[in-house]
Amino acid sequence: MKTRLLGMALLAGLAAMATADAQEFDDRWYVTGSAGMNIQDGDRGTRDTPFGTLGMGKFISPEWSLDGELNYQNANLDENRDLNWSQYGISLDLRRHFINEGRGWNPYLLVGLGYQRSEEEYDAFPSPDSPGEREDGNLAAKVGVGALADAGRVKIRTELAYRADFDDQSVHASGEDWFGDVLASVGVVVPLGPEPVAPVAPAPAPAAPSCADLDDDGDGVNNCDDKCPNSQPGQTIGPDGCPVPVSIDLRGVNFDFDKSTLRPDAVAVLNEAVQILQRYPDLRVEVAGHTDLCGTDAYNQSLSERRATAVYDYLTSNGIAASRLVGPNGFGESRPLENTPQTLPECKSETNRRTELNVQN
Repeated sequence: MKTRLLGMALLAGLAAMATADAQEFDDRWYVTGSAGMNIQDGDRGTRDTPFGTLGMGKFISPEWSLDGELNYQNANLDENRDLNWSQYGISLDLRRHFINEGRGWNPYLLVGLGYQRSEEEYDAFPSPDSPGEREDGNLAAKVGVGALADAGRVKIRTELAYRADFDDQSVHASGEDWFGDVLASVGVVVPLGPEPVAPVAPAPAPAAPSCADLDDDGDGVNNCDDKCPNSQPGQTIGPDGCPVPVSIDLRGVNFDFDKSTLRPDAVAVLNEAVQILQRYPDLRVEVAGHTDLCGTDAYNQSLSERRATAVYDYLTSNGIAASRLVGPNGFGESRPLENTPQTLPECKSETNRRTELNVQN
């Protein structure tokens, strides 16, 4: 019965874990600690007991974390409380987090594999060495559910898990091949180190002028990066040196990192855009959303579409007819205004996290 229960729990946990696209996330190492109650398998002959854990881990992707964890519990035997029974172990736990933007807590599923060591005293009367002691170790497997709540720098982790302890050498329950314990705990997750910051590069040594120092057409893009070296004065120039579509200036309608909700400071800028569109009723514009260079192309494409939709909905709710708006269209990270590395934290460019209104001919 217990074998079928464990198999069903493992299959259910693994079936619910879906692979997610890479996106922006905090990949710092963290330490964990928790305390809880170990509801012992009734076949073991021990009483329910508190337990504690200490571990270390990190997020290996936006939805997946991997932890190494130590645990300890010291229970009383039902038949003789003067005899000691204790257990300690180590496990490697994989958690699949289900994260929603803007939510302060997020649930997760857990699977783990580890090693448990038991120290069990037993009555060896009439031997002069009584009580005897058995020390033995064995594999253990774990499945569970939990939730991770954001409390600022420290996160709170609550968890309910089922651990199969494959101990087939028990003295008090010699007929059992393994035991199933329920673990309920509350703990903390503490990231190590400060928020990542860009290293300060040393001043470069003087060098002879190169194409990076020259701008023959005066468009603000150096000759190395300029793909349109003959651009004309008065044109709007992109980071590649080529003309870009004319746009109504939405400077100030930027977004927080990995967010698509309008900030309060964007409302005044959008109100000015509404006035311009009302003043020129024949003007049609494309609503275009953009992201910075952090994260995968697929995730940033979706994020840019959500940002464009936020501006589109604001304009239509303030009297601009949908027939005058093209889109909303998302361009992901394909049209940055500021070239940055694609690694954290340098890729966090507020200039690139924007929405534009491009005038249509």
